[in-house]
Amino acid sequence: MFNKRLIMHFRTYKMYIVIGGIILLLLVLSVIGLRSLESFYRKMTLATMPVQFLMAGIHAAIFVFMYLVFLRGGFAKLDKAPIKGKDVDVRWKDVIGMEAAKQEAWEVVQLIRDRAKLQKIGGKVIKGLLMIGPPGCGKTYLAKAIATEARLPFISMSGSEFVEIFVGVGASRVRKLFSKARNLAFGYGGCILFLDEIDAIGRSRSFSHLGGQETNTTQNQLLAELDGLKGKEENVIVIAATNAPEESIDPALKRPGRFDRMIYITRPNLEDREKIFEYYLSKIKVKKNIDIGRLARRAVYKTPADIANLVKESALIATRRKKDEIDWDSISEAFERVELGIKHPLTMTSGEKEMTAYHESGHLMVTYLLHPTDDVFKASIIPRKGTLGAVYHSPTEELHTKSKDSMMADIKTSLGGYVAEKIKIGVTSSGVAGDFRQAMRTAHGMVWMLGMGDSGLIGDFTAVPNDQLSDEIKKQLNDDTNKIFAKCVKEVDELLAKERTILDRFAKELLEKEELEYDEIEAIFKEYGKKPVKKEWTAK
Repeated sequence: MFNKRLIMHFRTYKMYIVIGGIILLLLVLSVIGLRSLESFYRKMTLATMPVQFLMAGIHAAIFVFMYLVFLRGGFAKLDKAPIKGKDVDVRWKDVIGMEAAKQEAWEVVQLIRDRAKLQKIGGKVIKGLLMIGPPGCGKTYLAKAIATEARLPFISMSGSEFVEIFVGVGASRVRKLFSKARNLAFGYGGCILFLDEIDAIGRSRSFSHLGGQETNTTQNQLLAELDGLKGKEENVIVIAATNAPEESIDPALKRPGRFDRMIYITRPNLEDREKIFEYYLSKIKVKKNIDIGRLARRAVYKTPADIANLVKESALIATRRKKDEIDWDSISEAFERVELGIKHPLTMTSGEKEMTAYHESGHLMVTYLLHPTDDVFKASIIPRKGTLGAVYHSPTEELHTKSKDSMMADIKTSLGGYVAEKIKIGVTSSGVAGDFRQAMRTAHGMVWMLGMGDSGLIGDFTAVPNDQLSDEIKKQLNDDTNKIFAKCVKEVDELLAKERTILDRFAKELLEKEELEYDEIEAIFKEYGKKPVKKEWTAK
């Protein structure tokens, strides 16, 4: 192993070693030649030596400059220092959740470690691993953990770093990167090369003459290098990550022999979110009475990066308020900051404030009493993100598909503010525009795309050009959409008119406090003997 390390360092610094050797040889020859001269010529040579040294220094500086700019690549220069696996310092236990992805990745670690055993039975080592998933789900973190556990040098580079305005620069950088990885693999027994955001150079190639030539050239070189990882002494594992959809990645890149294995990393489920909250909260001072389960339920569809950011924001808020530890109020405000935005002081008339209070109370009541999957966590009439108020609600659990009941409830929730304004004042405001837009979009999708209308028309009619649909079909589809809309308005109107006392109570509370938390909302509903309507999502 020592000899291999020696050879590896020689390969890396051979140009410096050769130049140093030549300089040393010239010095030795100069001394020998100087000693062989007669006294007069020796003195004359010594007298002119300062000028000669100056000229030699200038020539050397020019040579070094030309070498660094051109021979070392110039624009194609690659300054990526490898990191030793032990210095990455991301342990396997630090990767919380994503158990299926971790199991797949652990197999890769074992194959890297037991390479000789695998080759003994005729098997081939995995050369490429492609991780696909939404941003913030831990793809880079998992790659670092693989490097730490495999105890190998780790080189990380982003796909965008290969792209330049000059044709050929990206391909040159790819060659240099893989050359460096092979050299490290020779010296240390293996090397992990991590290419983040590979979609920058890995998207399906365009063969038009209008552009994309540089990206195509870079990708072709990457494909050639992946095929070239065949030497017996090469144990280079290429791990790539992307947020882009799988179908956007070039098929040539995904074929076996290049990226042999694909790992799909998704957002954490409820159990994983609890573990992630516990992990990050364990690193700071937190009050013992904080309900981790409640936090995890509130953070549905949040990624590990989102949760880490929430905890960081909580710590900043607690520090700003001069608290010694994080409490529920700090975390709740962090959620609001991230989800709803920063509070903006805005002077409203008493009429505007009352209308906003009734508008948000309508949303709140419909969500709590009619929505089968969502919980209300907060109601506010403090302006944020260009809105005068907001009701913060989210699903109680991860749902990967929506039933018709759930979509109808989404429409009713959107219409709650409109109906509440109409009941209280008799007219409505411009604040319903966004709600109408969302409700109409949902109703339109139910009928035009999902076949949920009463007319019996089934199919995705948005896939057919509008001019190819008959006027009769379009009329039936639009009638079905309006029926869904009208039905939802009627049911919401009946609910809020029947429960007018509760509507007035919530509006009054919001006018007094401006914000209502989950516990306060729950207490008011219990006071009137109301419970949320939750249904099982089951097939009939």
